[in-house]
Amino acid sequence: MSLHADAAGVLDAWRAPDAGQEGLRVLYRDHLTSYPDGMWKSCRDGHITASSIVVDPSGGRVLLTLHRKLQMWLQTGGHCEPQDRTLAEAALREAREESGIADLELVPGGPARLDRHATPCAWHLDVQYAALAPSDAVAAISEESLDLRWFAWDEVPQVADVSVQRLVDRSRDLLRTA
Repeated sequence: MSLHADAAGVLDAWRAPDAGQEGLRVLYRDHLTSYPDGMWKSCRDGHITASSIVVDPSGGRVLLTLHRKLQMWLQTGGHCEPQDRTLAEAALREAREESGIADLELVPGGPARLDRHATPCAWHLDVQYAALAPSDAVAAISEESLDLRWFAWDEVPQVADVSVQRLVDRSRDLLRTA
C-alpha cells in the first residue's frame, strides 16, 4: 500500500470530533483525490503533513520545539518522506527525530485532530497525533530546533498559538478517555 493510499484510508476511517474537523477531513480527502502528489512537498497547492504532540502523561506536560525557521513553539512534525509507509509512521518518525526520544508510542485510535495552515512552502494539511513519552524521557534538540522544552498543560497558552493549544486540549481529552 502506498503512503497516499494509507492517508486516504486514515481519513476515511477517522471520526471527527466536531463539524469543523469534519470539514477539514473532507477537504483533506478531496485533496488526495485531486492530487496524486498530494502527500509531497512538491505539490504546490498544498500537501499532507504529519505531526505529534509529545506527551508525558505522568508529569502532566508536553514537549514543544522552538522551530528554527518559523521561530514559534510547535509540536514536532513535518513533511512525509518516501520511506514512510504510513501516516502514523511519518508522525512518529518526525517526533523521534525532533525530540531525540526513541521510545515514543502513538496514542491508539488514530489522529487526534487536523489543522490546515499556510507555511512558506505551501498549505500544510496537517494530520496531528499524540505521542506518549516514557516518564524518564530525556529530550535532545535537533538541527531543526532552536530549543526544546517541556511545558505543563496550563503553560501552553502562554507560549504557543491556538492551533497547538487545540492539539494539546484534544490530546488531553483522548488520554482521559483512554
